[in-house]
Amino acid sequence: MTEIRVPTLGESVTEATIGRWFKKAGEAVAVDEPLVELETDKVTIEVPAPSAGVLGEIVAKDGETVAVGALLGQINDGAAGAAKPAAVAAAPAAAKPAAAAPAPAPAAKAAPSDAPLAPSVRKLSAESGVDASTVPGSGKDGRVTKGDMLAAIEKAASAPTPVNQPAAAVQVRAPSPADDAAREERVKMTRLRQTIARRLKDVQNTAAMLTTFNEVDMTNVMALRSQYKDVFEKKHGTKLGFMGFFTKACVQALKDIPAVNAEIDGSDLIFKNYYHVGIAVGTDKGLVVPVVRDCDQKSISDIEKAISDFGRRARDGQLKIDEMQGGTFTITNGGIYGSLMSTPILNAPQSGILGMHKIQQRPMVVGSEVKARPMMYLALSYDHRIIDGREAVLFLVRVKECIEDPERLLLGV
Repeated sequence: MTEIRVPTLGESVTEATIGRWFKKAGEAVAVDEPLVELETDKVTIEVPAPSAGVLGEIVAKDGETVAVGALLGQINDGAAGAAKPAAVAAAPAAAKPAAAAPAPAPAAKAAPSDAPLAPSVRKLSAESGVDASTVPGSGKDGRVTKGDMLAAIEKAASAPTPVNQPAAAVQVRAPSPADDAAREERVKMTRLRQTIARRLKDVQNTAAMLTTFNEVDMTNVMALRSQYKDVFEKKHGTKLGFMGFFTKACVQALKDIPAVNAEIDGSDLIFKNYYHVGIAVGTDKGLVVPVVRDCDQKSISDIEKAISDFGRRARDGQLKIDEMQGGTFTITNGGIYGSLMSTPILNAPQSGILGMHKIQQRPMVVGSEVKARPMMYLALSYDHRIIDGREAVLFLVRVKECIEDPERLLLGV
């Protein structure tokens, strides 16, 4: 018999929700065949069969929340196990041993010290809601380590959820009239959608978010793209879009205005001398933001390849958790859906996000003449706690200059 357990889901991810099982108890499975879909607060992943055999008891049912390492089910060796699942499943849950063997009692730890918490500990505490001051520390002088926090978070995640939650913790709407209620459909929010809702609201509650706008003349970059798109695709195997240009323009602007590439950590400001740009991708299950790392070291073709790959795998639900972590700045393009103007919300803990929009022909004064020009509105939402208005405006002006004169991107000026 082989156990099926929740795999390690990535840093700071401690639990998942069972999306659906692809197999039923009693069905044969092949090694590495997808067995069950897990929804985390970042991505949806598939757990493959660790061995071949017959799927035995399914311990964690659809919709249940499970912690990392929790038992999901088991695979019985050979076809002999095919007749067993029904009998096993019929057994009362109370008669079954716990899904995961209880961990050995930890050795006594020193009481939490008054020493400053490490940045990693503060970050885990903020993300999980677990108060670091309540966690026994195993480090020097009783300090709380990252390992202590991860263990505390996993323990909290595996604890049973209270049946009766306080009224203040649950948002309840007024009941609909009977004739309307009969025509409503109630669907449980996915874990990803719940996390999107919570994080966006957290940003509004914590960041001093403002948005500044500008517009960019796309004439030159569109002409450049039109001239080279065929030879570019033939050589690099990917289409030449606008995202590569905007990503490189943002990197140049981030170098010039480093506050936009910073974040707040407690009472400290962390200025990042690397440029990991998140690219927002819309999927059927919600918005995800895969990260193109070290964009300052990548060419436009490298960036376009990465974005194309991320977009395809995001829509297929095949992104990995670590591919959506560590971003320092985000770009979102509402223009692909026809948006003319919007105010994007920050992707915490980042301090800036650029919104691109629809390209539209508008009359512009060029020299002494009025001409039709392909124009795009740009929006920079930023955290005013870190970024001053002057810096935000200069950042957008820098992006505008690079796009209107794309040769600057090649020269880095």
